[in-house]
Amino acid sequence: MNTHPILRARAAGLALAAALSLGACASVAPGPTADAVEPSTSLAQADARLAAVAIERTAIEARYAEREALCYEKFFVNHCLDEAKERRRVALAAQRNIEIEAERFKRRSKVEERDREMAAAEAAYQAEEAQLAAESAPPKPRETSELPPPKPSATAARVARRDARAAQDAARAPLEAAEAAENARAFEERKRRAEQKQRDVAERVAEREAKAAARRAEEEQAKAKRAQQQPVPVPAPAPKR
Repeated sequence: MNTHPILRARAAGLALAAALSLGACASVAPGPTADAVEPSTSLAQADARLAAVAIERTAIEARYAEREALCYEKFFVNHCLDEAKERRRVALAAQRNIEIEAERFKRRSKVEERDREMAAAEAAYQAEEAQLAAESAPPKPRETSELPPPKPSATAARVARRDARAAQDAARAPLEAAEAAENARAFEERKRRAEQKQRDVAERVAEREAKAAARRAEEEQAKAKRAQQQPVPVPAPAPKR
């Protein structure tokens, strides 16, 4: 038994859509992994990369919104939307990997700087302790009876320098905490804007689908009304015998 021409055309259309969808997904190249990103070499470069990531994310969302709007003008709407979503996902993943590398470099740089400061402070402390121990040793007896002139004590100056360094470290701690809090707040704000963008897009899609469903319902009602208005044929009377 032969297949109806409309069914054959519909099957061919579905097969073509599936082939195009597979080809589109294969054509979207994956972004670089976090380990494949070229490492940062300075804090300035890491900060510049983070700023560029924020700008690029906004551009990615804008391009995705444009592609999404164009998809509704094409025949294979779902295929086009899937391709636009895949491109957006790959682009955002690439930017996230760049962000991860830059933030990792900044954290590592802060740890190394803190280690250097602690090592320098420990070395200075050991030197001061050694000098204090040497100065506190009993002096050798002098052959003459004259008393030596009093030497200015350096203990007070060393203690003051040590207290000043401790005060500087304590003053830097709130600044570092504030910087970390600001970075967290900025990240949450970027995340909130991205989620709001996704909700707006979902609402637009739902609104379009609702309008399309309403139009189809109206067409079905009009069709049913026209069918009811058509006259019902009256059978002819049977001939008399």
